[in-house]
Amino acid sequence: MSISHAPPDTSETDMSVVSGTSSPAVPELEALVPSSARRTRVPRWLRRTTGPLVLLGLWQLLGATGLLASDVLASPGRIARVGGGLLADGSLTSAMGTSLQRVVFGLLFGTLIGTGLALVSGLFRIGEDLVDAPVQMLRTVPFVGLIPLFIIWFGIGEAPKVAIITLGVTFPLYLNVHAGIRGVDAQLIEAGESLGLSRWGLVRHVVLPGALPGALTGLRYSLGIAWLALVFAEQINADSGIGFLMVQARDFLRTDVIVVCLIVYAFLGLLADFIVRSLERLLLQWRPTFTGR
Repeated sequence: MSISHAPPDTSETDMSVVSGTSSPAVPELEALVPSSARRTRVPRWLRRTTGPLVLLGLWQLLGATGLLASDVLASPGRIARVGGGLLADGSLTSAMGTSLQRVVFGLLFGTLIGTGLALVSGLFRIGEDLVDAPVQMLRTVPFVGLIPLFIIWFGIGEAPKVAIITLGVTFPLYLNVHAGIRGVDAQLIEAGESLGLSRWGLVRHVVLPGALPGALTGLRYSLGIAWLALVFAEQINADSGIGFLMVQARDFLRTDVIVVCLIVYAFLGLLADFIVRSLERLLLQWRPTFTGR
């Protein structure tokens, strides 16, 4: 038995071609867009500022209604007025200048000491044997507990304050720079040696660039600890600076002035961190990293 297949009927198609009429238009296809993509995306800066603004509004509302007493915590409006007054009479500007000077000197000395010790300990085995153990012992001692000794050794002037900041800055830099040096890939060292680099050439072109990310991370940690150390340093025998304003405000129960000083501390810390992060982007352009999705 054979099954015959009838040829397709092409008469209509042939007639349309002969008569010059066009075939029916193919409907256009619409791209399917996920519902999440069709939603209006809120700008990221607006999302990041919504939470703080809501907290400020709630804080102001509690202060205006009297639910939050001013002697417990002043309202944001009062804090803004007090801050403007301190800026107008120059007391806040002078205190900021004094505190910045202390942090700069402490950060400079701590960076030199911490980085120098890390280079000696990280580049040389004998240096590690001589330096690392004493540094690890000293870093476990709270630097705040050394304030009485610093006062006895250096007096009550600027020296003990700078010494406290220096001590707080030294150890994070030492740990991160040392870890960065010892974390350099050994294959890069072998490649440099095969290219004929001298010992100093290896240090300059391989080891130090490889340790730079760790050093910058240590610098960011050190900046945070520097401001923390400054708070402790300026609470003791200070006659100027932001901490001195806070001590005076504490004696007179001025929570508005205390909050203004805390805001200044936070602003200066964020500014210093922004500078270091900008420095990271500038110096580490050769190292692509994950930036989030």
